Amino acid sequence: MTSLAALTACDSLLDLTPQSNISETDYFHTASDLQLFSNSFYSDLLDKTPYDDKHDLYLQQILSDEMIGGSKRTVPASGGGWTWTTLRKINTLLANIDNCENEEAVVKYTALSRFFRAFFYFEKVKRFGDVPWYDVELNSSDENLYKPRDSREYIMTRMLEDVDYAIANLPSDTEENSAPFRITKWAAMALKAQFCLYEGTFRKYHNLNLEGKNYTYYLEQSAAAAKKLMDESPYKLYSTGNPESDYLNLFAAEDANPDEYILAIKFDYGVQVYHNATAHTLVSTQGRPGLSRKLICSYLMKDGSRFTDREGWQTMSFLEEIQERDPRLYQTIRTPGYHRIGETRELAPDFSLSVTGYQPIKYVQEPTAAGGNVDRNNFSTADMPVYRLAEVYLNYAEAKAELGTLTQADLDNSLNLIRRRVDMPDLNLQAANANPDPYLSSEEYGYPNVTGSNKGVILEIRRERAIELTQEGLRWDDLMRWRAGYCLNQELYGMYFPGPGEYDLTNDGVTDVVLYAPTEEKPTAAKGVQVYKLGEDVILSGEDGLSGYVYYHKEVERTPFNAERDYFYPIPINERSLNPALTQNPGWNDGLDF
Repeated sequence: MTSLAALTACDSLLDLTPQSNISETDYFHTASDLQLFSNSFYSDLLDKTPYDDKHDLYLQQILSDEMIGGSKRTVPASGGGWTWTTLRKINTLLANIDNCENEEAVVKYTALSRFFRAFFYFEKVKRFGDVPWYDVELNSSDENLYKPRDSREYIMTRMLEDVDYAIANLPSDTEENSAPFRITKWAAMALKAQFCLYEGTFRKYHNLNLEGKNYTYYLEQSAAAAKKLMDESPYKLYSTGNPESDYLNLFAAEDANPDEYILAIKFDYGVQVYHNATAHTLVSTQGRPGLSRKLICSYLMKDGSRFTDREGWQTMSFLEEIQERDPRLYQTIRTPGYHRIGETRELAPDFSLSVTGYQPIKYVQEPTAAGGNVDRNNFSTADMPVYRLAEVYLNYAEAKAELGTLTQADLDNSLNLIRRRVDMPDLNLQAANANPDPYLSSEEYGYPNVTGSNKGVILEIRRERAIELTQEGLRWDDLMRWRAGYCLNQELYGMYFPGPGEYDLTNDGVTDVVLYAPTEEKPTAAKGVQVYKLGEDVILSGEDGLSGYVYYHKEVERTPFNAERDYFYPIPINERSLNPALTQNPGWNDGLDF
């Protein structure tokens, strides 16, 4: 595997030597040239911090502009995701690749480049809809720079051509010791399954009828790509037979699991390449993240029954609501008995670190991970997933369910394998459709626009995505493709508290949190006990502020999601000024009259 140090050196080389100055006589002649030039595609395009996304299920101290909505979202002068530098690099490589005398390398790096071009355009289509398609290297004087947008159908067709070429020509395994950090044909299949699912469901739920292929075509392509990967690839779900810890350990491990991770981003403390996933949940200045109660309530009971079918679920205390639940709940947030990996000291949810009280533990490594002798909270090195088999299973099940062709055997070979890892009962297709979950279909908590004979199982697949894939950077895209922006309007609640008092959150008979009314003096408490003033330190949802759900953002003025505007981002003003052929997305006013 090319070392991370080499990757960094390559990036520096590209920065110092403008692409326009790279001579055909100096470069692109060897397989090594092609690899070095393409290394930056990985760092430029892959999301290195999926764990910190802001949306309805994962809240932070500061809400994103998208979550606040209204006038908080404006048309930027520049930036705003309308960047094309990496695409130019990709097309530069493709334009010069035939200079290489190694025919095998030419095919391999052509396939790699076309994978990344499809990946690049997937991000652009999600963000802007129609965009210009560029498949040749352009210079600043080229008239094609100022072309109008190409149709979404045209872009998707070209993306399919690119990804199919990548699937046919990328290696099925990676260089020695590099898995799973290099693109393979399996990663290309995962990409195809993902973007075709996105496109198929986007067209279905947005009622988007374009000339060309309809939504069922893309769902069929998604299901076929996922099925081929499931049947022919060497991947399997990570499991040591310990359902109470396997899910947690998968994401906290120093090294990406090569059985389940199809593609991952490598982090290494030794070469100073790290992220802040651990500190994000443990340092008060790094976001204070918390899962929303809406997500917590969607976790099933251990026996597979619905938590929200239990009497009084709305006002259950923390200790009541976490009893006998899906084991992934205990491996996603702090619950009684939780301690850092490698330590024994039990930790209660900490409201100074989490705005909801449901404090995440996914990706939290042991304090001295990778053999260090000091707590490296702010220098996490757990490898980040880009594609893993569990997502492919869920993509497959959803595509088949939306097509109306899902069978019980399909579920048993996909979604139910995920459930079995944590010793949860299988999802039964017939039972799910006979009794759709009222919670998941409600306007207050779920997806009221899901209809049809497969409504029940589609809702269950969405439940599974929200739980299994939490903090993996996929929720926003899911809401956009399902035309479910209304979920952002649902209440952003945390734990429930009936009023001021002492609360044991670790079930050991010892007080962990004291809440007191604004009219009271601050009580004296034992060392380590969290003491908070209601209405100031902890805000509750009740009208008097003395009871209800933790509601950190209660006073934040939020505007409902604008379904006529907010499913796409605006094109920056400067870009439209330079290229009047670019039309603005609906609902966005940039002051330009052409």
